[in-house]
Amino acid sequence: MGKNKLKKFAEMETFPNVFQCSAHSFTPNDPHGEADRSTEGRLEMVNEMCGHWREKFFHNDHPIVLELGCGRGEYTVGLAEKYPEKNFIGVDIKGARMWAGAKQAVEAGLTNAAFLRTNIEFITRFFAPNEVDEIWITFCDPQMKKATKRLTSTYFMQRYHQIVKPNGIIHLKTDSPFLYTYTMEMLRLNPYPVLAHTDDLYACEQYPDAQCLKTHYEKQWLDRGMKIKYIAWQLSPMPHFEEPTIEIEKDSYRSYGRNYQAL
Repeated sequence: MGKNKLKKFAEMETFPNVFQCSAHSFTPNDPHGEADRSTEGRLEMVNEMCGHWREKFFHNDHPIVLELGCGRGEYTVGLAEKYPEKNFIGVDIKGARMWAGAKQAVEAGLTNAAFLRTNIEFITRFFAPNEVDEIWITFCDPQMKKATKRLTSTYFMQRYHQIVKPNGIIHLKTDSPFLYTYTMEMLRLNPYPVLAHTDDLYACEQYPDAQCLKTHYEKQWLDRGMKIKYIAWQLSPMPHFEEPTIEIEKDSYRSYGRNYQAL
């Protein structure tokens, strides 16, 4: 690991707005992380926040919004600045990237922005039922090879239902035609109320919250002439989950930060 990353990790330990669990804190044979004694203190601290984020960190009763796969935390910080009446938490496992947003929030004195470093599949360990009001998924890897890794799959939707309040809203911004098509099919099958959808976000003016912020990678994709896709949907009671099985054409380009080339 490079010295720069080690420096960032060390600095994040001093940030009051960062809650960390290492990438290996949870394993199939050790789901609660007891085997890694170096993380026990962090795990205990983060687990104590479950159900108490408002009172123990934010010290208010405002709505909680998550940014899943937050990367540099640009949406977490940007929305926190734009909406001081809401609380925002960026979630990702990549600590070196998260450092940028966490540091920016500290330097800006934002008291309504926090960061949780963990695997998103374990999200239900850190938030209580109905504790979350809204979720943003911004430019996640489309995971074209394995459906259960897609952040809009029924695998993850089941987890969102456990922490998001009834009728809570989920937003997806993506450059991936594959993920956009897959998500629309998932919403059709299950079905969820779709509040907004477009395969060319910046060609319309109906969705200001999705247009007001551009991430680092989003700007690069736009510079390449690519269209940004956006979907917003509402959680509703689900009797069962049906995973899409249709054939979807894979993305034919390499996106920034992804380590494969679709065929």
